[in-house]
Amino acid sequence: MPIAFDNSYARLPERFHALTPPTPVPEPRLVRLNGALADELGLDRDWLASPEGISVLAGNAVAPGSTPIATAYAGHQFGNFVPQLGDGRAILLGEVLDRSGVRRDIQLKGAGRTRFSRGGDGRAALGPVMREYIVSEAMAALGIKTTRALAFVLTGAAVMRDAPLPGAILTRVAASHIRIGTFQFFAARQDVEALRLLADHVIARHYPQAAAAAKPYLALLEAVIAAQADLVVRWLLVGFIHGVMNTDNASIAGETIDYGPCAFLDAYDPETVFSAIDAGGRYAYGNQPGIVLWNLTRLAEAVLPLLATETDAAVALAQAALGAFGPRYQAAYDAGIARKLGLAGDSEADTGLGAELLGLLAARGADFTLSFRHLSRLHAGLAGEEPLRAALGHDPALDGWLARWRERSAGTTRDAMLTVNPAFIPRNHRIEAAIAAAQEHDDFAPFEELLAVLARPFDEQAAFADYEDPPQPHERVRRTFCGT
Repeated sequence: MPIAFDNSYARLPERFHALTPPTPVPEPRLVRLNGALADELGLDRDWLASPEGISVLAGNAVAPGSTPIATAYAGHQFGNFVPQLGDGRAILLGEVLDRSGVRRDIQLKGAGRTRFSRGGDGRAALGPVMREYIVSEAMAALGIKTTRALAFVLTGAAVMRDAPLPGAILTRVAASHIRIGTFQFFAARQDVEALRLLADHVIARHYPQAAAAAKPYLALLEAVIAAQADLVVRWLLVGFIHGVMNTDNASIAGETIDYGPCAFLDAYDPETVFSAIDAGGRYAYGNQPGIVLWNLTRLAEAVLPLLATETDAAVALAQAALGAFGPRYQAAYDAGIARKLGLAGDSEADTGLGAELLGLLAARGADFTLSFRHLSRLHAGLAGEEPLRAALGHDPALDGWLARWRERSAGTTRDAMLTVNPAFIPRNHRIEAAIAAAQEHDDFAPFEELLAVLARPFDEQAAFADYEDPPQPHERVRRTFCGT
């Protein structure tokens, strides 16, 4: 069998999903297959690249064992509740057990209309597919929990957005596609039976340790809170901005999911927003921890009927669980900043040094990624002070900070900082240049080169040193778009 599917979510009751075969496309063309990920999943990369495999990746054929479904969910979008959303342009082909025995979803994104399309065409354009491929694989290389990109194909058909664009389909791999909004879907319908079935499924699939707890559903809520707290810290430490942190884009498995108008910081500013649809800055870089807690509060509201028979008791349990978010987040963030500075992170002095450096970066509009990388090279003896001083505009305030930092970091391993402060991130102008080359000239060489560089974010890659550089003024990308 080319793909050994075992589709547990499709075995849940019909109200969880809609059976939805993909809509065929006229001229499928495989642009990229992630061979290393195929191997990890136990899939035959040669079969996937064959005409038969491409037909499955394009949605022109359904592989044996696949049960293609569109899943149902609701969600708060920019704070406004929508009781029915669902997979409007994504079709879950099924699940596989990877070589480690971990269950993974395989989904086609852009595979045609579903019951949940709400008037949309169910298709994806080349640009958003390339952006998701690039950024999700970069996040994986950075060690951040994320969905992955297995392949993408061109469809041979145009999609209409502001103008006709080449159509494409992304094959996405995830621990699961269950979201906070999936729980909200059933809570909005007061379907406690479905909530319980969903919670039991999530416990079995993602948090089996919760099954042994005295209160399994409370343990599940606590586990998701911990996973989301840890995830948002990892985002902040590399300057990532999700851009559309709606509850339907919040993975119960604690993975980064749904790369729409996402971006990475260039100049450090906590108020940075790239998303064209985030006019009020709700999902700005520095707002992300608060939004994660807001989203988790909506999850807690949804599962209240599972926590206790009495509402007051359920609310008290939920509030106590949510109360753990702040301390966990802060401890993880402080520890992460300390690692970025090569410090032990065991004193208020270390925390103060981190806050002071970030203040200097903000005041000078210094590049977030490069500033930390320059500091890492200084600590490792690979460079002197000048690159860092230049990045901060030769701010005299750096003198005192460096003296205190040297005192605190003197005993730490010289190359430790190089393993946590990347040299290479998927900068917006590089992504846009790769998309433009593909759309305008059918040239995927910049895309391939960018992927190769981003696969080794912590390495010194002298031949590609220019990929470290922030954009020149004429290269700046100030707005990113969802692409739906």
